[in-house]
Amino acid sequence: MIARPDGRAPGAMRPVKIIPDYTMHAEGSVLIEMGGTRVICTASVEEKVPPFLEGQGLGWVTAEYAMLPRATHTRKARDIKSLKLDGRSSEIQRLIGRALRAVVDRAALGERQITVDCDVIQADGGTRCASITGGFVALWLACKNLLDKGVIEKMPLSAQVAAVSVGIFKDEAVLDLNYAEDSRAIVDCNVVMTSAGQFVEVQGTGEGRAFSDAELKKLLSLGKRGCARLCKAQSKVMGASL
Repeated sequence: MIARPDGRAPGAMRPVKIIPDYTMHAEGSVLIEMGGTRVICTASVEEKVPPFLEGQGLGWVTAEYAMLPRATHTRKARDIKSLKLDGRSSEIQRLIGRALRAVVDRAALGERQITVDCDVIQADGGTRCASITGGFVALWLACKNLLDKGVIEKMPLSAQVAAVSVGIFKDEAVLDLNYAEDSRAIVDCNVVMTSAGQFVEVQGTGEGRAFSDAELKKLLSLGKRGCARLCKAQSKVMGASL
């Protein structure tokens, strides 16, 4: 068995903590901690939809993602300095939006938009996965707020969604990579799944070499296990399971 930088076993996850109602203004908000990674996720409700959806009776869920300048080891300039979102952040926020919409009944949401903002205040690997996992709880809180107020008739979320990183580190499949592992991983993969055990998205890349079908199966097995654990962590905070 390999020695991971923080001493975990290959199939062990970092401690996960989800703190609900973390901010006072957003309809739904959480702080999620996965090891050293910390992300504030807020869900904001608007009584309108993008122009391409007007008059269709369907809602919309979208996401934005950003890192604070000193979320990482060295300062990262704010995107506003270049007047555009960097490619990595743009790709990640599209992933978060896709992941969340996979479990949304847009007709039940009605003609309104919920924007989930994911702001990384400290990065130690797996920021996109933490954003999806925490972002779902923020979204659920916002939807529960609408339901409790009688704005919508039923919960528009059909299942929970969570994400976890897996990879090949020192030729062994490991779960929930921190930065020290992610930066040296031979294979890097992110697994997004629902609480019903269905895949939403799998992103896998051979960073150091190509990988085999057997290795991919090991990674997916670890990813399933990790997402199931994260869904349980979500349920504990929500006081319910979907």
